[in-house]
Amino acid sequence: MKGIGLIPNWQKENTPLVVEKIKQFFHRREIPLLIASRAQSDFSTDTPLSERMKDWPERIELIIVVGGDGTILRAARDLVGWQIPLLGINVGHKGFLAEIEVEQMDRYLQYIVSGSYGYRERMMLEAVVRRDHKELGRYLALNDIIVSRGPFSRIIKLDAYINNEYLESYSGDGLIVASPTGSTGYALSAGGPVVNPYLELLVITPICPHSFYNRSIIVTGSERIRLRVGSGQTQVVLTADGQVGFALEKGDSVEVFRAAQKVKLVHFADNSFYRLLHQKLKG
Repeated sequence: MKGIGLIPNWQKENTPLVVEKIKQFFHRREIPLLIASRAQSDFSTDTPLSERMKDWPERIELIIVVGGDGTILRAARDLVGWQIPLLGINVGHKGFLAEIEVEQMDRYLQYIVSGSYGYRERMMLEAVVRRDHKELGRYLALNDIIVSRGPFSRIIKLDAYINNEYLESYSGDGLIVASPTGSTGYALSAGGPVVNPYLELLVITPICPHSFYNRSIIVTGSERIRLRVGSGQTQVVLTADGQVGFALEKGDSVEVFRAAQKVKLVHFADNSFYRLLHQKLKG
């Protein structure tokens, strides 16, 4: 088999030990392993991971990401253009994106060597920010696009449209537009539904709404959601996967829709989303 790429989050306490075990596992089987250095996998910089490891795509067939959900989200956004499957090994807390936990690692790495694995594609979100009809930026997200108030702001007002049809004006702390993958993230904490991650749809969930109506709305993956900022003299921020931010102003619009790109996540036959959901939520 071709080589394996390994992207560790070196800031996690257990990462060095896990990396060493993975290194020994593939070394014993004489399988090339490319390990991202601390500089290459420094998640505090805006430089995409793909720019720091330009020689990887021709040398590897799979990427192992060691970290929590945040690490996997960053890798998914930065490396989506490579179209190489990602396998998450969780060394964080309650991760829904990681396929396996550290204590299961040896068994599933053996599956990788024997070719007993596949991958499934998950939809991503794209957000376009416009001001006075001018495009200011585009953002990709695997989990969610959130428009919310800043840390010292009062409530904000957002006008929501679906396919340019007016839906509702929301007053509160903001709105979450989540992918099915993101339904188990911040959207779940805000009272949104849990959605099978292999569906293609978008979930709109208000954050602490100042109204009796606080239900989530689910729309198909082919529809486009537009949020217009109706608040002035207050901080309003767009965030993508909780990691990339942009300051918004009154009158700005954010259009969110299904991205053309999809993420490939490694999947094993003896794992299922519903088993994972039971394990994560019971604790």
